[in-house]
Amino acid sequence: MKQKIVYLLSLILPNTFTRIAFNQLTNPQTHKLRDHELVTLDKSIKERIPFKSFEIQTYHWKGSGDKILLIHGWEGQAGNFSDLIEKLIELNYDIHAFDAPSHGLSSRGMTSLFDFTELTAERIQTLQAKKLVSHSFGGVATTYALLQNPSIEIEKYVLLTTPDKFTERIEEVSKKVGISKKVRSKLTARIELETGHSIDALNVSDFVKEIKVKEALILHDIDDKIIPFAQSQNVNNNWTEAKLETIKNTGHFRILRTESVLNRVISFLK
Repeated sequence: MKQKIVYLLSLILPNTFTRIAFNQLTNPQTHKLRDHELVTLDKSIKERIPFKSFEIQTYHWKGSGDKILLIHGWEGQAGNFSDLIEKLIELNYDIHAFDAPSHGLSSRGMTSLFDFTELTAERIQTLQAKKLVSHSFGGVATTYALLQNPSIEIEKYVLLTTPDKFTERIEEVSKKVGISKKVRSKLTARIELETGHSIDALNVSDFVKEIKVKEALILHDIDDKIIPFAQSQNVNNNWTEAKLETIKNTGHFRILRTESVLNRVISFLK
């Protein structure tokens, strides 16, 4: 009933609901970390670095092994990788992570995919990272960052689920808010006007055709309720260097805490 009322109001007040949906897309919610995630973050060397109008929280777990950069998802944060980080610490990897603009402990403000992308590119280049692990929307930011910076070459890259088309993200927000097709069109037009990017061109399955990654592994739960498995399938079908492996009984978030998945990630990174 509530969604029907919202839908009707969006027909009457399209500009108001376009603004609501735009705010939903550009103001990520933060979620409280679990105790064990905070414990893992406390083991790191923390530094705040300037990026545009933001102060970005970075984390570094020093090790003598290969350098690995972790890229969290939209409305996620570095602490979400805590279970994986603990395993990597035991193996003496040199681990880096960050909270994206307006995420985690970084400063707040209106942000977007493009801020996330630019920061990801900056971190990869500054750290000279050759091995990456991303979760969810972090895959969009990372693959787009690699596309925009063709000089970057990556040895190994693990994607713990990945969206494909940015239009699908707009569809998701539209359904969540309950807005009409007219508002959805106005929302798309506003995003394109403010960013200077065509939404239809923002597809991971297109990015991966051109980026320089020697080996990639995509792990995705067949019953993921947040990002349909078909999205990773389409990315994999367009990515010669990638291999897609089906996961079961983890969902979208528990995949980050599932022992068998983490062991597979580590075996691939070796």
